[in-house]
Amino acid sequence: MTELLLLLAVLGIAAQVRKTREQQARVALLAQYLRPYQIEQQMEALTDGYLRWLGEADAERARQVRGVLAGTEQALAGQFQRFATDVATMPAPQAQVSKLPMWIPWAQQLLPRYRMFDVREAFKIHARGIAEVAANSAGLSEKTLARRMMAELLLMQHTCHWFCRSKAVADARLVLRHQTAWQQALDTASPQTAHDYRELLGLPPA
Repeated sequence: MTELLLLLAVLGIAAQVRKTREQQARVALLAQYLRPYQIEQQMEALTDGYLRWLGEADAERARQVRGVLAGTEQALAGQFQRFATDVATMPAPQAQVSKLPMWIPWAQQLLPRYRMFDVREAFKIHARGIAEVAANSAGLSEKTLARRMMAELLLMQHTCHWFCRSKAVADARLVLRHQTAWQQALDTASPQTAHDYRELLGLPPA
C-alpha cells in the first residue's frame, strides 16, 4: 500500500512538472507570434475607448471619440489578419488544443483527434470576425457594432488563454476581468463567428 501511494505521488509530481513545462512553452510560443504586433494594446484602447465614448455627454466630443475608435478598429483588424497568417505557419502538433476543461499533460499524445481543435483555424475565424465587424458589412448601429466588436475581441482573448492554459482558466479570466461568460461572448459575436467557432469545437448549433 505504501509503495502504491509513493508511486501515485511520484506520478502526480511528474504530471505537474510536465503541465508547467507545457504551459510555459505555449505561452512563449504565442508571445513569439504576437511580438511584432500591438494587438493587446489596441484591444485595451478599444475597451477603454468604448466606455469613454458611451459615457461622453457632449455629442460633438462623442463623435470625435467614435472616429478615433473606428481607426483603431481598422488597425486592429489589419494587424490580427497578419497575425493569423503568421500563426498558420505553426507546426500542426503545437497547434492542437484539448477541448477538455482542465489541462491534461501529454494531451497531444493521449487524446483522440475529436477531443482536440486546431488553434490556427480558431485564429482564422477570429480574424474574419474582427475584420467583418470593423468593416460593418452588416450595417449595424454604432452601439451594436461596439458590443459585437467587444464580443469578438473577448472571444479571441479567451482562445489565447485556452491555448496557453486551459478552457477552465480562460473561462475564469473572462469573468474576472470582463464580467462576461464565454457563452455570452460567443452569443454576442457575429452569427458567422459563432457558427464557425461552434463547428470547430464540435458544439451543436445555437
